[in-house]
Amino acid sequence: MLSTARKVMIRRSFAQQGHQRASTSLPIDSYLRSFSSSDDSNGSGNGSGNGSGNGKISDISEKLREKIDTEGEWAYCSRQFMSPLQVPVRGADILTSPLYSKGTAFKSGERDRLRLRGLLPARRANMKVQKDRILNAIREEESDIRKNMILEDVHDRNETLYHRILVDHMEEMAPLIYTPTVGQACKEFGMRFRRPRGMYFTEEDRGHMAAMVYNWPHKDVHVICVTDGSRILGLGDLGANGMGIPIGKLALYCAAGGIAPHRVLPVVIDAGTDNEELLNDEFYLGVQKKRTNGAEYFQLVDEFMQAVTHRWPNVLVQFEDFSSDKAQLLLNHYRDDHLCFNDDIQGTGATTLAGVLGALRAKGSDVTDLGNQKIVIAGAGSAGIGVAQVLMQAMIEQGRTPEEAKDCFYIVDAGGLLGKEQSASLSTEQQMYAREVDGGMPLDEVVKKYKATMLLGMTGVGGLFKENMIRNMAKNCERPVIFPLSNPTIKAECTAEQAFEWTDGKCIFASGSPFDPVTMGEDKVFYPTQCNNMYIFPGLGLGASLAGAKTVSDKMLYVAAEALANFVTDDELEEGKVFPALNKIRDVSRSVAVAVIDQAIAEGQATKIDSSKIDDLEAFVNKKMYDPVYVPLVEKRAIEV
Repeated sequence: MLSTARKVMIRRSFAQQGHQRASTSLPIDSYLRSFSSSDDSNGSGNGSGNGSGNGKISDISEKLREKIDTEGEWAYCSRQFMSPLQVPVRGADILTSPLYSKGTAFKSGERDRLRLRGLLPARRANMKVQKDRILNAIREEESDIRKNMILEDVHDRNETLYHRILVDHMEEMAPLIYTPTVGQACKEFGMRFRRPRGMYFTEEDRGHMAAMVYNWPHKDVHVICVTDGSRILGLGDLGANGMGIPIGKLALYCAAGGIAPHRVLPVVIDAGTDNEELLNDEFYLGVQKKRTNGAEYFQLVDEFMQAVTHRWPNVLVQFEDFSSDKAQLLLNHYRDDHLCFNDDIQGTGATTLAGVLGALRAKGSDVTDLGNQKIVIAGAGSAGIGVAQVLMQAMIEQGRTPEEAKDCFYIVDAGGLLGKEQSASLSTEQQMYAREVDGGMPLDEVVKKYKATMLLGMTGVGGLFKENMIRNMAKNCERPVIFPLSNPTIKAECTAEQAFEWTDGKCIFASGSPFDPVTMGEDKVFYPTQCNNMYIFPGLGLGASLAGAKTVSDKMLYVAAEALANFVTDDELEEGKVFPALNKIRDVSRSVAVAVIDQAIAEGQATKIDSSKIDDLEAFVNKKMYDPVYVPLVEKRAIEV
């Protein structure tokens, strides 16, 4: 007997036991069936379990395989050991916490243990039943924005179920929580506001942010997605309504990238808005004054950066949908001494590079042929210039000189081809691509004169690519590469149907928002794929976070793009697809993460990983990926021993 009583506080981190298990990309019902043996014995007939017939047991592994119930409260649920999650609340407080709540799926033992008896309907459901109920509700709706609302209601009640639905049905759900539907969700954000999610930083918070960040309840944030709402997709300045973008992006970090939901933080830096409609909207929830600019704006952002990196020193900050006049300046200032990247500049660039490399493979060319292309980019904003920078860096990696690589690009904005005579009005990054001759030449003439082989659109101007322009391109190039990348769908420079029709089915096509398959003639079907940043940023964030990288280097973006491009199969290329199916996105993210970690190790940036102690890096990453399944809950408390 102990001479004195001592208190033992049972403390386990979310990392060891949160809503996580070793990752799987299988749907929940398939995943659970994997625990079941197809036969209760090994066929020996004597129950010995080793098949030798001698009555001795040499291996009990087959006996440990679980048979999953198909009825009752344990239907489609595993009884195998799972590390319990200690929760700091009990009773009704658990049911109102989306991180902990299982809704009607709490088992009878948990209902007693957690003081939930009587607080839920009598029937004990399971995740499969819950998921089917939500899917039925979504599929009965015709409106995508209504489907988005159903999903966000689940998000606010039960994060585990929400992310399970995304993981199992990514191809169906991604367009509902991300592009194109997220644009409409942002426009309606104020009217639809139900529950706070994320943090807001304003001019009134100056001087308080160091303390303010401690209002966020989670101690171990790995990824922050931040916007100032000044350039939301192709919709312009939506101010604080832009919060829908970080929320949607971080849902993909969790479902596609395997980062647990308590480790992500959506943020809006609310510096006001120049949108007159919002300034006069009585229901607008943001700061209702003209945007802060100049030194005051950058000081606001800087205090935010210092505050979040002070509380969470290893956090990855993703800049999202900042206006072009600020996006590159912020990236240039922070990228060398903070773990951060701009998704519109670098993420779009890396994703486009992967698509371009896939397009070269689809044409039967070697990927090193990139430096021989004539690339016309419509749009000289942060996205267009960012794509040019990443493609140019890839050419240099392949052995081209900077001058040779730069000569491949023709960048056109509203005033025509960027030319040297415009230098006074161009940013430093834009000046790099300004041409000596033909400055101001219209887009259609640039495509025709310079015999473009690749046409990339990042203008936000719907229908910009006209029939005559595309037909001229097809005359000068056997298989033109056409990527209208603007979002949402109404802002796309052309549709998939137009591109295939105007090139007689010869083009290689990818778009920012999804398009349906296109049928030409009696039996020829083309399958357009989505050139979407969701293929890159979840894996990039996962890899940088696991490695403990200090910065996101250009080479990390390049190897991420390579990993994505290499994931596309020959069969997919035969169908005209240059990106893999969305239902493979967790596997894609794992491959991207492995490539990023490898590069971080090579650069000496991996502060959290000792490569000499990891035999299988892919297995290591897989084990670290969040998988949304219900785990046992226990109340966190001190125990007298």
